[in-house]
Amino acid sequence: MLDIKLIRDDVEEVIRRLNTRGGDYSYLRDVKAMDIRRREILTQVENLKNERNLKSKQIGELKRNKQDATSVLESVTTIGDEIKKLETEHDELDEKIKYYMMRTPNLVNLNVKVGKDETENRVLKKFMEPTKFDFEPKDHADLGEKLGILDFARAAKITGARFVIYKGLGARLERSLIAFMMDLHANKQGYTEVMPPYIVNRASMLGTGQFPKFEDDAYRVMSDEEDWYLNPTAEVPTINMYRDEILDGDQLPIKYTSYTTAFRAEAGSAGRDTKGILRQHQFNKVELIKFSKPEDSYKELDGMLLDSEEVLKLLKIPYRVVELCTGDMGFGMATTYDIEVWLPGQNTYREIGSISNAEDFQARRANIRFRRSKDAKTEYVHTLNGSGLAVGRTVIAIMENYQQADGSIKIPDVLVPYMGVKEIK
Repeated sequence: MLDIKLIRDDVEEVIRRLNTRGGDYSYLRDVKAMDIRRREILTQVENLKNERNLKSKQIGELKRNKQDATSVLESVTTIGDEIKKLETEHDELDEKIKYYMMRTPNLVNLNVKVGKDETENRVLKKFMEPTKFDFEPKDHADLGEKLGILDFARAAKITGARFVIYKGLGARLERSLIAFMMDLHANKQGYTEVMPPYIVNRASMLGTGQFPKFEDDAYRVMSDEEDWYLNPTAEVPTINMYRDEILDGDQLPIKYTSYTTAFRAEAGSAGRDTKGILRQHQFNKVELIKFSKPEDSYKELDGMLLDSEEVLKLLKIPYRVVELCTGDMGFGMATTYDIEVWLPGQNTYREIGSISNAEDFQARRANIRFRRSKDAKTEYVHTLNGSGLAVGRTVIAIMENYQQADGSIKIPDVLVPYMGVKEIK
């Protein structure tokens, strides 16, 4: 959530910066007006309470002197009614402001390129050239079905579209990648391993910015007692570990790597990527999370990007890093780098992970703060999250980049100890 002080100080600058995302945020002028009125009410209420206190003392004096206090009592009642009226107005304004603020995205960092959509994203670097074959490469869906390691028909029978059954060495490949990624991040890169709940509450979804904007993409768990949702990404439960807490600044940065199965309705993706496992309702994901001091967060972002890249470097899969422009930026993020992997079956690069700095946007929503010392005032942390990586899409990348002319798939050398075989055939 944005700091309301930014809107108070220069609402036109806030609107200008937000409009680079491609929306219309002129409603923030109304938010500023409501905030002004809200603060006026607080002053009025405080003055009325002071007046009521004085009159209450006056009533006491009149009664002690056995004088008529009727008119003063009536005025106190009138003041009380006015206070109630103003407090009701204040609460209504407070709810309206909260409504708009919770639906307002983060300010994009000033260093991010202004652009309308993904066509204006900037490629920062590449690793390896796109894989070339002396035969016509197949896509992962065809390879998987012919090898008997991906079963879409039976998954559709069990559940519906956009689900898959991993079978045999396909299931082992998915499991091996999870173990490989978690080992790399936890054992070599210094992240603490976390396996959080797969079900989260509404406060957690609000805290990280999934709600209210992406509520249509969430799966609600039916319960008479709890407002529960299936986790859309490990970012949600991991960041919310510290919701409403004050951290010790000496402990920052705090680094976690989390594995979860993620669930997304993909309400806005009808007709997109319907073939294969590129866009599923259920998928496995390894996530990187950092809690940082504000002045260190961009150094930590650069480090997180390298940590995510290392997965693909060790797997020897071609990829590129793209800096998102303002018009392609996620709701809660100030800066985002996408890692795009080369997919020969599609003859293009596709996103396999996003590495982002939310700055203090999520921390304000989730009320996550820190102290630099025992007596210091509290400050909001900066939160960072990144894919380390999306496991299913890494499976796709291996299948398509390591396919062989006979339809078999070579296993990357770094995965052989996990797989126990050198190829899938």
